[in-house]
Amino acid sequence: MATVPVPAAPLADWPATEEQAREVQDALRARVVLDETGPPPRTGTVAGVDVAYDDERDLVAAAAVVLDADTLDVVAEAAAVGRNSFPYVPGLLAFREIPAVLAALDALRRPPGLVVCDGYGLAHPRRFGLASHLGVLTGLPSIGVAKTPFAFAHRDPGHVRGSTSPLTDGGEVVGRALRTRDGVKPVFVSVGHRVGLDNACAHVLALTPRYRVPETTRRADALCRRVLREEIGRRASAEGTGERGAG
Repeated sequence: MATVPVPAAPLADWPATEEQAREVQDALRARVVLDETGPPPRTGTVAGVDVAYDDERDLVAAAAVVLDADTLDVVAEAAAVGRNSFPYVPGLLAFREIPAVLAALDALRRPPGLVVCDGYGLAHPRRFGLASHLGVLTGLPSIGVAKTPFAFAHRDPGHVRGSTSPLTDGGEVVGRALRTRDGVKPVFVSVGHRVGLDNACAHVLALTPRYRVPETTRRADALCRRVLREEIGRRASAEGTGERGAG
């Protein structure tokens, strides 16, 4: 598995302030594609991305894990580790995560046909969450699958796997609550880029044969946490021997 550094200057004109970040969101939001169905479930490859932080040490680790969409076997994985490039600001989380996620995706030996993010797409106060942002920057179809509904309204879906209910904001449907296991709390699916909501939910069901969250999320979460622990250990060891840590 490749582990690469997060670039110190991740992207040209990367925002340095909240005002600049919101301007970027406004500009990129117009590029979100909502009229494509997206690839069918159980075909090709699908990647999960996730991020882990150690704020005390100012470290971030991102993982990208590519699965065969039919068998759910891992076919490629990569990680990136480095410094945070943006402070934590509600509604602007993508600017904190994307540099590391892009570095991990770029390090994959096999690009995915679809990306599933542990977060939101259109279900975002500015209708441009991580899944949408990442989809626009990469051009890849993308889906957001969150474990909480953020501030949006929904009624509890039926208790049977596959049951759904609309996720709404002021009467606008921004996603769906989706039951992935009988009697288990739902997850919250929203379109990111180049995928329809019906297809997004079908993908999530195909990716949850045993657990509440997609296999993509489970595996990416485990990998980024492992890489972060290893980096913390490496730096602690280097400090103990008087060596200067990287980054």
